[in-house]
Amino acid sequence: MKIESTKYNDFIKQLKQKIQTSQIKASIRVNEELLKLYWDMAQMIIAKQKESSWGDSIIQKISRDLQEEFPNIKGFSVTNIKYMRNWYLFWNDSNRPQVVDEIFKIPWGHNREIITKLKETQEAIYYVKQTLHYGWSRAVLVHQIESRLYHREGKAITNFETKLKTDIFSLYPPFVTIKK
Repeated sequence: MKIESTKYNDFIKQLKQKIQTSQIKASIRVNEELLKLYWDMAQMIIAKQKESSWGDSIIQKISRDLQEEFPNIKGFSVTNIKYMRNWYLFWNDSNRPQVVDEIFKIPWGHNREIITKLKETQEAIYYVKQTLHYGWSRAVLVHQIESRLYHREGKAITNFETKLKTDIFSLYPPFVTIKK
């Protein structure tokens, strides 16, 4: 069987693109499910701590038991469980409905950086939205937070609008009408 190489190469290229798109979609979906798991775990731990008067030392036991039961799954360290709790507590107030869908769409590392580096929820919401809009990597997100983009954006003094309105016509000679 003879295959025309150009048509075959185009076909293979389409298949590769389809596979890559599916991989990206699957990765996003896995991330969302992981974050929903973390949210639910944090909610359950906090509720159990309140009703049972368990202190923070219970987190070490939870971590140890989960790591023993699920040795191939990362994310159940004491530190990460504490991050889960802090993340849940940070967003579980009146702001939660405003951002719940968005926080599940950015990676866990981005979420950790936001809650550890920021105190104000409005500022945190800004960085979540910007991360989604621009597809920032974690390094870019951290740079933007540390460079205080939220506080800088939109606050620069500019005369662009007024200069544009007054000077635009000075760039061009007035229109000349020719009478016949």
